[in-house]
Amino acid sequence: MRLLNLLSLTLLTTSTAATPPAQEPLHNINNNNNNRIPPYPPPGHLPVIMSPSSSSHEVQSQVQPAVLLIDILGTQRSLTTFFSLARMRPETNEPLADANTKTTVLAPSNVAIEHLPRKPWENPDDYDALGSQAYDGSGGKDRADDNMMRFVQAHLVIGHPSPWEAGVKAKTSAGREIWWEEGKAAGQEGKRVVMPDGVEVERVASRVANGEVVSC
Repeated sequence: MRLLNLLSLTLLTTSTAATPPAQEPLHNINNNNNNRIPPYPPPGHLPVIMSPSSSSHEVQSQVQPAVLLIDILGTQRSLTTFFSLARMRPETNEPLADANTKTTVLAPSNVAIEHLPRKPWENPDDYDALGSQAYDGSGGKDRADDNMMRFVQAHLVIGHPSPWEAGVKAKTSAGREIWWEEGKAAGQEGKRVVMPDGVEVERVASRVANGEVVSC
């Protein structure tokens, strides 16, 4: 399944099926170089990727009025990688705990994130400008933090009525205008897709007091 093409630094465009340009991976610590840092986040931080089949009983069509989005982090086993990233910055974590603001989370699955052409905290422009040491040292960590925050913001629609009606345009926290269509309007009979990129919605994973989680 294709992931939302909401940020050029992380997502493939739907107009091309070409293999993305090669990029250099983050470097591991070199015992002879104290300035290097491990891949960010450190190994072991992200949860184990779960099989898509593990989510077959997770669909919740009824609103849980006493529950907030922040309360269900980690309960959707197929979405735990994205929620781990969302919790790492207050800009993306706090809206999930805000009882007074509706948020729609367009959460990419663990498998979709695993198959990205690069890590969510990597930006090919950083490698072009700074080379293989783009994420070394404190400056590299700051760049990785900012890239990761923008990746998560590209999947959050904050302050828009929830449930989100078909055809109604809204902006993500990253500033991009999106909407969703269903059935024939989407060109995919019986399916919901997020536009303008035509990314298929897998399911509504949870509906709670301050919004909903949509698996894409």
